[in-house]
Amino acid sequence: MIVLHATIAILAVVLLIIVLDIDPVISLVIGSLYLGLAGGVGFEGTIEAIGTGFGDIMAEVGLLIGFGVLMGSLLFAMGALHRLVNLLLKVLGAKRLPYALAATMTTLFPSIYVDVQLVLASPLARSAAPQLGQQGLGLMGGALTAGILVGYVFVIPGLGTVSIAGLLGVPLGTMLIYGLLIGPLTAVITVFLYAQLLKRGFWNPEKDEHASEALIEAEQLAEEQAADRKTEGGEAKLPSLFVSLLPVLVPLLLIAFGAIADTAGFSNKVIAFFGNPILALFLGLLGAFALSQRTLGKDDTNEALSRGFDTTGQILLVTGVGGSLGAVIAATDLDKVLGDLFTADAGAPVIVSILIAWLIAAVLHLAIGSISVAAITASGILGPILHQLDVPVAIIGLAIGAGALFALHVNSNFFWMFQTLLGVSTRGALKALTFVTAMASVVALPLIAVLSLIV
Repeated sequence: MIVLHATIAILAVVLLIIVLDIDPVISLVIGSLYLGLAGGVGFEGTIEAIGTGFGDIMAEVGLLIGFGVLMGSLLFAMGALHRLVNLLLKVLGAKRLPYALAATMTTLFPSIYVDVQLVLASPLARSAAPQLGQQGLGLMGGALTAGILVGYVFVIPGLGTVSIAGLLGVPLGTMLIYGLLIGPLTAVITVFLYAQLLKRGFWNPEKDEHASEALIEAEQLAEEQAADRKTEGGEAKLPSLFVSLLPVLVPLLLIAFGAIADTAGFSNKVIAFFGNPILALFLGLLGAFALSQRTLGKDDTNEALSRGFDTTGQILLVTGVGGSLGAVIAATDLDKVLGDLFTADAGAPVIVSILIAWLIAAVLHLAIGSISVAAITASGILGPILHQLDVPVAIIGLAIGAGALFALHVNSNFFWMFQTLLGVSTRGALKALTFVTAMASVVALPLIAVLSLIV
């Protein structure tokens, strides 16, 4: 019966979100309440599990998410990504830009909220597209998709990755190392395969591209503002590109060094202190704040922080109630039933475990339309049974991330933002976004499987 109740609870969450358009936070709490009461946890036990689960996950990842979003908001305001892509275009040329853009955004910018990355990078993709020929906009759209969303689910401090690591109890240093092995490689391979399809006529500019008048007007306005800023000498106030990227690079290096030191056995209290992800990201936030105060001024800095605080609230709530669902599941006997799925003698238990974790997250994403909610929910489902698996927890986390990436489509607000900002039709968005996320999700699977045989 517990499997039936769990199925009903998950389906209820899905239907509440996609049919009744109820916020994921409310939907997840309703699902948790139903599962707890129907699964025999009891009235008091259910409420206690919801509260405890929320608190535990907030203690694990709350500050990390907050610091990451605030830092991303400040970097956005300073135009760090804009200047980086312009530099790549100048140094690498247009043909190499899609690969460099995907790898760079996956590796260096997962701390920036995905909507912000899309808003910032889509004009640059449109401006570079004509230099790539008739398939240019489709290729740049696919590169943006891979760069933004692969980093979101694989690379620390991407919000999806942080949430998965927190819910599964994976050390962030470990997740960082594994993510840096899987993420950029997944993004580049995906762009390469997608480019081969485009060469064979997969993209039809007449049917797949549709720039609105509003988009064209916005681009013209941006060009005029840039010209005005240059005339006024505004660009001279900005720090160098390397300095602008330090708030992201320094935390990544500190976390990575701390993890390597711990693994190699030469860690000490000082290394552990500065390698702690919370402190590392806070130092990055301090650096971004200082740069912003110096270059943009107090008012613009406060405005950027305000946007970051607005974004943080919803992310924290969704992540927290995902922890609540996991806690309720842990309070039932569902872990024993789900554990049986991983005990089948299939000759390749590690691969089977990876595939099941991927499938659960993929189905949830297809239904719910949110990468983060799918990843959080799948982590909540699988978290209680991880002790039964003969697979490194980080590998299961990567498999969940890959599954949660699968086929982002029309039930996601990101889909419609992508279509509008990139200037493509719905058909074009299905190709450059839905198809590319499905491809990246599948491309990551064999990479994760190979990694599982090594670690």
